[in-house]
Amino acid sequence: MKLAKTRADLLFDICNYTLISILVILVLYPLYFVVTASITDPNLVYSGKLLFFPEKITWDGYKRLFAEPSIWLGFKNSLWYTVTGTTINVALTITAGYVLSRSDLVGRNVFMFLLVFTMFFGGGLIPSYLLIKDLGMLNTTWAMIIPNAVSVFNVIIVRTFFQSNVPGELLESAQMDGCSNMKFFFKIAIPLAMPIVAVMVLFYAVGHWNSYFQALIYLKSNSMQPLQTILRNILIMNEGSDLQDMLDGSQEQQKKMELMKYGIIIVSSLPVLILYPFLQRFFVRGVLVGSLKG
Repeated sequence: MKLAKTRADLLFDICNYTLISILVILVLYPLYFVVTASITDPNLVYSGKLLFFPEKITWDGYKRLFAEPSIWLGFKNSLWYTVTGTTINVALTITAGYVLSRSDLVGRNVFMFLLVFTMFFGGGLIPSYLLIKDLGMLNTTWAMIIPNAVSVFNVIIVRTFFQSNVPGELLESAQMDGCSNMKFFFKIAIPLAMPIVAVMVLFYAVGHWNSYFQALIYLKSNSMQPLQTILRNILIMNEGSDLQDMLDGSQEQQKKMELMKYGIIIVSSLPVLILYPFLQRFFVRGVLVGSLKG
């Protein structure tokens, strides 16, 4: 039997939905504005006349952006870094989190202390650069993958997830039936951990896709640069050329540059926006269960 809502309940619902609607608009409108501004006449964007619907649609910004041959190379490199790096990240994080969640692991508190210690103290940029150089990874694709192969924060989340969702009694019953540790991990623990695996895939994939600082430090060859670095270089080069055009009295190139800026935001963010809906249903459960114990 459904109870009738009181006036206070209705007032709460109205306030709640109003607040949520305002927050949704505040979050979505900037993204919507960038999309519409990337295909709208720059004069309308400059004058502030673009509010909701694009007018005088133009694709000059995207045409100029994709005319750069390095864009497709950057897409390929970023895809390689994202897929390979995320695979290594998730494999190491899940295995480390599972092992540290086992109460029968000798010295696990010591291992956790050593891992957590690295979250508060680091060598810095120069020692890291010298280490990468001594390991022979300088100016190689592995410099974008190996140094950040494991995130301690993510390991802690995964460990807590296993502690909360894979009780010791389950392991004991499996061992009584002759199940080995490896078989238990792959046949029982991993299927139960799919929500946290999806969360880790999203975390690491977004990090790899948006990564550019490591490429600036460790990569010299243009053929290995990720998409974010290439987009940054295109933006800097065009800003320099547009400054000269502006000094020469040319406004047309400056307008196309503004279109390119919005187009670069869309191009760099679109793959992540496409990936998120497929993992969203795992996201809340994986993060909440992995961050709380009990």
